[in-house]
Amino acid sequence: MKRFQLYILCLCVILSSAELLGPEARKKTEKDEEEEPAEGTDSKYDRVSAEYFKELKDAMNREIVNLQEYTEALRSSKDVPKEEEINKDSHLDQMEYTLKLLKKSFLRHSETAWINDPKSGESTENDAEKMEENPQDILDTLPPLPEEEEAELSPELKEAKELYDVAMAKLNRRSPDLRGAILQIKQAADTGYVPAKIKLAWSYLFGEGVELDLEKAKKIFEVLAEEGNADAHAGMGFLYATGIAVPVSQAKALVHYTMGALGDSDYAQMALAYRYWSGNTVPSSCPKAMDLYMKVASKVASQVTFSGGPAIQRTRLIDEAEGGGPGTLDTDLIEYYQLLAEKGDVQAQIGLGQLHFQGGRGVTLDIGRALHYFQQAAKAGNSVAHAFLGKIYLEGGDGIKADNETALRYFRKAAEQNSPVGQSGLGIMYLQGRGVPKDTSAAFKYFTMAANQGWVEGQLHLGFMYFGGIGVRRDFKQANKYFSLASQTGHVLALYHLGQMHAQGLGVMRSCTTAVELFKNVCERGSWGSRLMLAHAAWRARDSDSSLLQYLALAERGYELAQTNAAFLLDNGEVRLFPGSERWSRALQLWSRGAAQGCGAARVKLGDYHYYGLGTPQDLEAAAYHYRIASEQLHNAQATFNLGYMHERGLGLAQDAHLAKRCYDLAADSSADARLPAALALARLNAATALQNILDSFFQSPLAVIFLSGESPLVSNWDLYLITALLGALGLVVYLRRPGPQPAH
Repeated sequence: MKRFQLYILCLCVILSSAELLGPEARKKTEKDEEEEPAEGTDSKYDRVSAEYFKELKDAMNREIVNLQEYTEALRSSKDVPKEEEINKDSHLDQMEYTLKLLKKSFLRHSETAWINDPKSGESTENDAEKMEENPQDILDTLPPLPEEEEAELSPELKEAKELYDVAMAKLNRRSPDLRGAILQIKQAADTGYVPAKIKLAWSYLFGEGVELDLEKAKKIFEVLAEEGNADAHAGMGFLYATGIAVPVSQAKALVHYTMGALGDSDYAQMALAYRYWSGNTVPSSCPKAMDLYMKVASKVASQVTFSGGPAIQRTRLIDEAEGGGPGTLDTDLIEYYQLLAEKGDVQAQIGLGQLHFQGGRGVTLDIGRALHYFQQAAKAGNSVAHAFLGKIYLEGGDGIKADNETALRYFRKAAEQNSPVGQSGLGIMYLQGRGVPKDTSAAFKYFTMAANQGWVEGQLHLGFMYFGGIGVRRDFKQANKYFSLASQTGHVLALYHLGQMHAQGLGVMRSCTTAVELFKNVCERGSWGSRLMLAHAAWRARDSDSSLLQYLALAERGYELAQTNAAFLLDNGEVRLFPGSERWSRALQLWSRGAAQGCGAARVKLGDYHYYGLGTPQDLEAAAYHYRIASEQLHNAQATFNLGYMHERGLGLAQDAHLAKRCYDLAADSSADARLPAALALARLNAATALQNILDSFFQSPLAVIFLSGESPLVSNWDLYLITALLGALGLVVYLRRPGPQPAH
């Protein structure tokens, strides 16, 4: 068998050389020689080429005949054990089939007279004609690869799997019954269901529905990692990368992440891709990062609906702590809107319906309640309500059965009122032939109407039609245009297809950097992104340790928001997991990663840490460097103000009152919040400048030369004058304290 495989390998090498030096190369050479004729060379070259190809043809025919004879000899051999006979026959069949494909490849890339079929020459010509039709036909005729059959679960594991699926459905709907869902997952894990064990380990790590227990989480990860589980390797990589429950070891983290990525763990693939993209502990490599991000992005895109899926609220803790964050809607405010909605306020009904349709802002995702509010608004003839009712019945879910006829009716009502949501919905139904005959022209018309009104789904589907040439001529530039418009609202599918176009150079210049940024954006919009809201909720509940661990897990995936939020928690000292000195160094590392991804607040914090010497030796020049980047590139008012102060005092920068004033003015212009501090700083600067000017004028005056110069008698006998002044002051005090005249009796 090995000898036969060696023959096949030699045959492939000869085939490669034949494609390089075969008749096509000969034709190309003859064409070049016709353009530049040279007497006496054509006949010689033709003779040599003919002889060479004749010898090659004979050699190939002999090899093919020998291989066929050898195959028959192996097949007829009776020395093969019975238990191996089936496997060997399958290998022989596969190799024989490969041999036929090689023969056909010769016919496709060369003249038909090269290889003589011993049966008939006509069949050879027919084979050549068939193979010239489409190269994909060869792949289509290949036998399918053997599918890896999943191990059949025992009845106990099947029951555990069902229990796990129910619990995960609750968590994905952001059900308030967190402890109940985690309890079901624990029951499934106790039965031995591996995905439930992985989820339980992360729950122990985050304190999600159970008591926070790092040792239990580590133990589960270690046991499953020894069994080769990819997600367990990802968990161990996180522990070693962050030093949670184990000593910090970036080398071990890299090994575990690599093993997890090879096993198709999305966490390990994202963590490893971020490291290659940022050059963190590994050499920076854009192609490797793009390959890993693309794998995860394809998983995310395959799970996203056209409506975009549930909304994820991204809160920056440093902004919320200063009163600038959006936060969640107060319960009293939600109840107020509910009261208005029940009284018939259409706008309140629409707002509550959209909140429940996508979730976020402290409102639980609930399609049933969204349907209730939209139906109330639809009774008033609201076009938005009609359109969203069409979306709900088109997609179904949460106990609501998909109904194409009902969806079509609502979409038409909305489209009649020129609603872009309804127009886009009609376009989807005509494009897919759901409830109506399939009509790409009508779909294109409705998508164009919706896109012209700025509706993201219309833009997205126009991009799909131009990208795939569906109903229109394929045009990658137009596809790029509409995908770019749809991506401005952050739609995952638009970002994903833009990334594919930049990765392959379709309609745009190929750019690995742009493709990586787009794929990274897609990956960060996966279902695991909802962990941002859970971490924020833990912080609001005063559980800083749980919040930090959740943010750290997302920070390893490369989330800039998670990196800066974790650094904020370490910075404000609420976390008890690390001692003070280690806390500053960890925060500095996270601020650095956030700053590298373009966060202005993180860049300012880097300057502060170098200015005050927190987690690093004090370095005023480095502080000024970070402030300058935040000011000039990120237009951060705080950084500009700090530069003005450093110029005013000469700290790490040249002392210059004019540059200080300029920085204070720029800070006031760039942010309304900086106007008052900048005005006070300018007042202080002007007062100090005026006083300095007065002193300079006095020291340059003639009186200063007379009284304060080195040759002045006032300066040489200053001690006598001082004693005289003190005696005069003492006499004045005695005079003022003398007793007054006594009154007469």
